[in-house]
This record gives sequence, structure tokens and C-alpha cells, in this order.
Amino acid sequence: MSIPGDRQHFWKVKQWSWMPGVKRNLIYAPLWNKRHNREIRLSSAMNMGTLPSRLHSVLLLLYLVSNLAYMFALNWGNENKYSFLAELRGRSGTLAMVNMVPLIILAGRNNPLIGLLQVSFDTYNLLHRWMGRVVVLEVLLHMIAWAVVQVADNGWAGVKEKTFNDRFIGSGMAGTATLVAILILSLSPIRHAFYETFLNTHIILAFVSFAATWVHCVTATVPGGLPQLPWIIGIFCVWIAERLARMFRLAYCNWSRARGTTTAFVEPMPGETCRVTLSLPRYVDVQPGTHAYLRFSGVRSWENHPFSIAWVEHTTEDELLPITEKDIGAASSSSSRLSVKKPVATSISFVIGAQSGFTRQLYNRAVAGTADRRRPGITIRAAFEGPYAGHHSLDSYGTAVLFCGATGITHQLSYLRHLVEGYADGTVATRRVVLIWVVRDFESLEWIRPWMDAVLKLPRRKEILHIKLFVTRPKNPREMASASRSVQMFPGRPNIPMLLAKEVHEQEGAMCVTVCGPGGLADDVRHAVRSCQRERGTVIDFVEESFTW
Repeated sequence: MSIPGDRQHFWKVKQWSWMPGVKRNLIYAPLWNKRHNREIRLSSAMNMGTLPSRLHSVLLLLYLVSNLAYMFALNWGNENKYSFLAELRGRSGTLAMVNMVPLIILAGRNNPLIGLLQVSFDTYNLLHRWMGRVVVLEVLLHMIAWAVVQVADNGWAGVKEKTFNDRFIGSGMAGTATLVAILILSLSPIRHAFYETFLNTHIILAFVSFAATWVHCVTATVPGGLPQLPWIIGIFCVWIAERLARMFRLAYCNWSRARGTTTAFVEPMPGETCRVTLSLPRYVDVQPGTHAYLRFSGVRSWENHPFSIAWVEHTTEDELLPITEKDIGAASSSSSRLSVKKPVATSISFVIGAQSGFTRQLYNRAVAGTADRRRPGITIRAAFEGPYAGHHSLDSYGTAVLFCGATGITHQLSYLRHLVEGYADGTVATRRVVLIWVVRDFESLEWIRPWMDAVLKLPRRKEILHIKLFVTRPKNPREMASASRSVQMFPGRPNIPMLLAKEVHEQEGAMCVTVCGPGGLADDVRHAVRSCQRERGTVIDFVEESFTW
């Protein structure tokens, strides 16, 4: 952290010779061709989601194959088909319960594996969706294996009688029905078109399916219930614990006996965007690259949505600490005590683009509240849940290249400030930071003007920071003038492969390329990073910040 960038050559080139090939062809590779995070759209309101990466596809394939192997490792030589179906029924039911455990753990925002393994919530969300599909198929197979035997014994009338009059069978049927409903509602076109309805219904149906499964295990004729009963109890405990953790976060961050509750100042910005600053009543430690879930009073208060944290400021108060042992617990004068700054409250800022639903209502309310032009924004009550993520640290990289599009600047801005301050303080290894921001017009600069002004005034900023702004639809390209060599503006879209090749040529130490923005931009940056992964080349890591649902 204390040596010049040109002396970080060891970390610039030190890696296994096969690592660039693994990154290029597996870790950073899309499933095929170039498309990964750009949505497959059916219409303006409906899409099929995104494609998994090649590594994710391999992991999912191994998971699916292993479930098939466990499922059908049966006694195929059994000539009694009803005995065989009983074995299949037991196996499919057991596997469904086994898969429910990681299904619930990976769905939580407070999933401990995110920090332990430094794997994003977005990846776990992908695994959660596929595990859910496997659980539903195994439950259906479990039900069918029972129904075939029951129909052969008592016909469909027997199935109906058992379903409505036997608590064991009825609870199993109810659990199966709710899981099938979850599967249908989670189909990508439906999920994306009616996401908030899907999410609320998803939580309710999941709870009903867990309750039905618990009744199914308890009411079995086996003494003490089915052997899987402890598993469903554990699943319930994990689900409730995650919900309680979120409630605790909400209560802790948004209420203080001394300073009341959280308020939000919402300013309408050009480009149908809001700049939102939450004033929290207590100190909250926020790391770079984090996000939080927000609620606003009077704006679909039952909904909460994730947004990247752009800027953080802490309010401090003077605290007098004892200098000697005699001062502890004594009413000493202030002159015999040490005065220190203690953080007591935090303000956290976001940039929120108006899309539809929740964000559109927030923007419309801000515009309506400032229609008389007497005030720049409105103040409303709000709730902050977070911060989440922040597990990607760029402190050890000699070079950091930060790509962003539109409101994706919020994610990169937190790293920008941290790295420039760390360089001046000697607490990071970073010696070159390049921000490449793609926006539609000049008015978008207003979103972050006060924060960018603060960054540009930081000590030794010119030694490390280079900003390249690309305006895709400038009103007059000839009027675009760069403020300095370290802050440059260009009309049109960036040539990402050329920009990245230039940075690789000037690379100091190991390099990390991060991107936050539209799916098309993210795919272009990913493709450029893969193109730079050469045998015996330099160390180039890639991090994509995204939230696919």
C-alpha cells in the first residue's frame, strides 16, 4: 500500500498459467455467444429474464444430474410395481424435503453464505429459482406415485375420499397444490409482468406450503411422525429467523430514542429521476458497493425495493473521554478530559430512476410536491433496511476500471470516493482509478453533481482518478469540452474494447473491472474483459453488479 504502482509488477502478472483460459471460457463466459445479462424481451412489460453464465450453467447441470441420480437409484429389479412406486414415493418425498433446506437459506437477504463465500445474492437467487423448480417436480412425482397405487386400489373415488377426509393426505395435497401454484406464478413472463403481486403471493403460498408439509409429517401413522419432521421444523426456524433478522435491521436503523425515526428528502431530477437522501437517527456503518431496501410512507408502503447506495455522510458529536484512571466515573472538568468526535447519525443518498409502479409513484409525488417551485424537494417518512452486500473489496488492486450506465453511477460512486481517500491516506494499493460513465444527456450530470464536486476536491485526486463521460444524445456535440485531462467528455457511445485495451496497456498492479448498468452495457464489458484474458497475460478480474428477478 505504500509503494508506487510501477513496483506492483509481481501482482500484475502473478497467476497460474491456466487461469486466463478458465476465466475466458468458464468463469466469465456467457452460456453461449455474448448475451448474458441483457433481458430477453417479449414486450415492453414482459420478458423472459436473462441467461445464466457458463459457470452457473455447469453448476446447475451438476445439481440437476445429481438429483436425477439420487431419485432413480432404485431397485429396478423389483417385479411388484406397487412396491417399486412406494420406494419412488419415499425417495421423491425425501429429496424434496432435503432440497427445501438450501431453497430457504439461499432465498434470504441475510444469507450468511453471501459474506462467507463472497458470492452475490443475485447468484443465490438464480440457484433458488432452479431449486424451487426441482422441489415442485419432486413433490409432483411423490404425489403421482401415491395416486397410482390409490387409484388401482380404490379408484378415483378413493383418492377424493382420502383427500377430503384424511388429514395426512389432505395436507399433502394442499402442499402440492400451493407449490404448483408457486411454479406457475414464477414463470418468467408472469413474474416480470406482475412482480409485486408475484412476490407477495409467493411469500404467502410458501408459508402455506411449509405449514401443510409440517401437518403432513406430524399426522402420519408412523409413531412420532415421519422421519423428515425435524427437517421441516428446521426449515421453519430458518425462515422465521431470516424474517426476524430483517425486522431487527428495520427497527435498529430507523428508530432512536434520542433522534426519532428516519425521514427522506426526495428531489425530482432531470430525466425522470429522484435524488433521495435518508436521514437515519443513528450511526450505520456503510461499506462501498452496498445496497439497501427502501420503503416510503404513502408510496406503496407495503413494498420495498433494492437501490445502490451512492453517498454516505456521518453526523458527529463531541464526546469527552477520561485521560487518567482517576477521571473514570468522576465529575472532572472538561479540561481534564479528551474530546473526540463520535458518529451519532448517518445520512444515506440514492438516485432512483422512475420506471413503473413504486418508482413512478415516488417521482410523481416529488414532482407534485415541488410544483410551486418554492422548495427543491419533499420530506416524507421512510424506512431503511440494510446495508447488504459490500463483499467485493477493490483495495488490493493496483488498477480499478469502473464502468456504469445511467443510474448505475450510484454503485461506482461509493468505490470512487473510498479509493481516492484511501490513496491519499495510504490505506489501499490502488494507484489508478478510471471511471467510464455512459449517460443519455447532459442533464443526467445533475443527479450526482454535489457528490462529484466533493470527489474532485479530495486531496491528491488528480494523481489517481481519470473520468471519461460519454453522452449518447448530446444536443450539440461541438459544445462538448473536457474540463481537464483527468475529466474528459465524449459524444456517442464508448468503444469498450478499445478503452479496456488502453487501460490494460497502462495497467499498474492487478486490475479489477467492474460494471453496473443496463444489461447490454454489462454484456459488452464482460465480452471485452474476456478478450483481454490471454495466456501469460496480466491479472484482470471482473465483477458485475446486477439484480435479476
